[in-house]
Amino acid sequence: MVKLAGLPDPIISVKDVGVQFNRGRRSAGLRQMILRGDKGASRDAFWALRDVSFDVSPGEAIGVIGRNGQGKSTLLKVVTGVLIPDEGSATVRADVSPLIEITGGFVPDLTGRENIYLAAGLHGMSKKHIDEKFDEIVDFAEIHKFLDSPYRHYSSGMQVRLAFSVVSQLDGPILLVDEVLAVGDKAFREKCYKRIDELLAAGRTLFLVSHNNGDLKRFCERGLYLRGGELRADGPLDEVLEQYAKEG
Repeated sequence: MVKLAGLPDPIISVKDVGVQFNRGRRSAGLRQMILRGDKGASRDAFWALRDVSFDVSPGEAIGVIGRNGQGKSTLLKVVTGVLIPDEGSATVRADVSPLIEITGGFVPDLTGRENIYLAAGLHGMSKKHIDEKFDEIVDFAEIHKFLDSPYRHYSSGMQVRLAFSVVSQLDGPILLVDEVLAVGDKAFREKCYKRIDELLAAGRTLFLVSHNNGDLKRFCERGLYLRGGELRADGPLDEVLEQYAKEG
């Protein structure tokens, strides 16, 4: 576990975390064992994460590195509280703004305008706050002409632009980004980059999952390398990327 000297107390503490899945579904732990009437894990069970430990200080920008299926998105879901670990603990001492599966929660038959209020409200924004940010959200998403059209009529690019625009307005000090920067056209990606730069300049803590080394190097100084659900490396980004290149 890396603990950088001279920095404030961790905003995130992950200690000995393990997450187990079974036949494509996450195990239900004790409840599942009681209902199954057995005393052990299924033969089909596997560990998506195992013995993962690290601390994160406020304001750090961290790249989460590894091939598909190695536990990166599972780790982010543990940090957001979507998944409760089967082993260990994840303590998060601030609100999280998750740019993960960002189009989730948008209703196809509602208009863009209605979805802004719905999605932002689901993420905890008050109506007053949404009113204040509404024009900024629409301007960023560039959906002015389609604001009162059903969301299902939007192109996939428009849907992602609107979702990113809404979620990036959240005030959570911790920003989790999972491959969002891989979608959209070049102009939109540049807007996303600029927005993330602004959030980092304001002191946000960043977790970035990306297969693009350029994105990782642009935003992150520290790397976490996951392989087979284990934390293989935790340290300066360049060193972690070098280890990943050798082992991956």
